Amino acid sequence: MSKTPPLEQKRALERLRALDQERMHLARVTALLQWDEETCLPSGAVEERAEQLAVLEGLTHEKLVNPEVGRLLDNLGDGTGLETAEFPAGDFLRILRRDYDRAVKLPPEFVRESARAAGLSQAAWVRARKNNDFAAFAPHLEKMIDFARQKSVFLGWGCSPLGDTRGSVYDGLLDLHEPGLAEGDIAAVFGPLGDRLSALLRDISARPQPADAFLHHQYEVEKQDTFCRETLRALGFDFNRGRLDLSAHPFTTTLGFDDVRITTRYAAEDPLSGLFSVIHEGGHAFYELALESALRSSCLAEGTSMGIHESQSRLWENVIGRSRAFWKGWFPRFKEFFPSQLEGVPFESFYRAVNMVRPALIRVEADELSYSLHIILRFELEQQLFNNTLTVNELPAAWNTAMKRRLGIEPAFDAEGVLQDVHWSMGAFGYFPSYALGNIYGLQFWERLTADLPDTDAALERRDYAAIHEWLREKIHHYGRRAEPSFLIRKICGGDLSAEPFLHYIEKKYTELYGL
Repeated sequence: MSKTPPLEQKRALERLRALDQERMHLARVTALLQWDEETCLPSGAVEERAEQLAVLEGLTHEKLVNPEVGRLLDNLGDGTGLETAEFPAGDFLRILRRDYDRAVKLPPEFVRESARAAGLSQAAWVRARKNNDFAAFAPHLEKMIDFARQKSVFLGWGCSPLGDTRGSVYDGLLDLHEPGLAEGDIAAVFGPLGDRLSALLRDISARPQPADAFLHHQYEVEKQDTFCRETLRALGFDFNRGRLDLSAHPFTTTLGFDDVRITTRYAAEDPLSGLFSVIHEGGHAFYELALESALRSSCLAEGTSMGIHESQSRLWENVIGRSRAFWKGWFPRFKEFFPSQLEGVPFESFYRAVNMVRPALIRVEADELSYSLHIILRFELEQQLFNNTLTVNELPAAWNTAMKRRLGIEPAFDAEGVLQDVHWSMGAFGYFPSYALGNIYGLQFWERLTADLPDTDAALERRDYAAIHEWLREKIHHYGRRAEPSFLIRKICGGDLSAEPFLHYIEKKYTELYGL
């Protein structure tokens, strides 16, 4: 029987939890203003919103670096004797210590200035993308790269003032999104991944493409939205705890334990674009909505890494959403929404069109085979930017060359090339590799899930997703930040990170579809 913790230790933990909760509430308010900026902010309010966000970012940072937080962490140590069935004190102290140790290295003025710059940069990106004007965005991008460099150095990476040799500046940025994986680790995985995907892409390019003209008729956007909401609800999204809205770039944001919001965008001539972005963002939301209630409003109430988070969205979008079993369940309903567009279209033709491999210029519209090549391209460009072998002004031409080399296509203008993603405007460097890592993690998890649940295809055909949700919740979701990515992979899959399950899945599926 464990000893009862001293009363002062209990009080210290309660105080620390209260301080952390205040910080998390501020962070969620910041996220609310960011969501509003992306969905419905009047264009004239952009600069004032940037000031508001800077103030909130500064206040949130101050909450985390509060000296009282440091003293309480020192006094509580690893939380021995404080664990209860209701709250994982040890994990809480470990993760909060990591966040605190990072945050105290960042000067408050730097946090405010970088937040202000990010708000202006995102607004500049929206205008530049709309006007196809990279030159107007370039100064903002240069500033965001500079802020990212400074942040990494402050955190002790690269040429730090302390002479720390932990790794490169870019390693420090990668560590923020996928702890434990460095530039060399990712390059070692992405190299063979890119080679095999490129080889398969070349083979497929020599084969006849399936007919897909029926997917390029006019599909009323209002009907698309209705179908997407019905599908999202059936997949398990709780509209009492979330919303679906429109934005220039689809995203998911958590504003509270019971408030997870996703966005999409629709194209009248492409009904699958909006649908798959809804399913993708829904995968993110399922993760956030399945966290343990004990983690509510604490630093543990988030996904453990961007790669693991992306594994859930990519799994739902592609492995489930593009599967034969999924569409056996949904194709009849889809035809009810769009009878004239799909008149006379047999299921097999529709399924092949859904899974057509046709390299796309826009990452979020890429097929699941070529998608990872988009990420490898961005990873390589980020490496060059932060290793000082590429300048911002050279970036559009470098982007176009890399697209031609990796995917065999080239943008006609920057809005469908270097300006297509919002991430760099936010300063989210080191983030992109998480997308391809998500593909890899996701198939490792799926391989284990289908071994545990051998009737998964039958369940998908009858539109029954309960067992899948329960497996993902039990194995991954409920942990929040308590479990590191390496722990999850080893515990669930019995090994380390490996691209083989993903490559086996891709090669098998598309070899069969294209008769290779």
